[in-house]
Amino acid sequence: MVTLAHDPNLAPTEVANFLIVESRERGENLTNLKLQKLLFYADAWSLALHKKELFPEKFQAWVHGPVLVSQYHRFKDFKWRPITSDIAAPDMPAKLIKHLNEIVDVYGSETAVSLELMTHREKPWIEARGETSPSEPSTAQISKATTRAFYGDMH
Repeated sequence: MVTLAHDPNLAPTEVANFLIVESRERGENLTNLKLQKLLFYADAWSLALHKKELFPEKFQAWVHGPVLVSQYHRFKDFKWRPITSDIAAPDMPAKLIKHLNEIVDVYGSETAVSLELMTHREKPWIEARGETSPSEPSTAQISKATTRAFYGDMH
């Protein structure tokens, strides 16, 4: 197993930038919705496989699935349209690039809606939502401990 060294200076922006650039290189301009799900699965599988979060910011259990608020606001003006900002690939450690490429390999071929539906069937989002109806807004945080355990059990 490859161990990811958690860089305390790694920002969600760098991970988002990598996912956007890598997806473009593979022929897809991500929407904010799909970016959010890829960010979630990148962090979830880092927690499960390497016992390390990619960044300390927590996801919120929004109506359309897990959302990293900092990155949502960064791209919210695109609404449902593809993100077309001029973004450069960040300089990242090779082990992290390998991990993120695996996330794009596994989840990148899914549609944004398909990824949303997947997260809606998984414990981290369900637990964070609690008794909140599926269509009701929520800012409840998704537990990284629950995420680590849930995806760790799938491994």
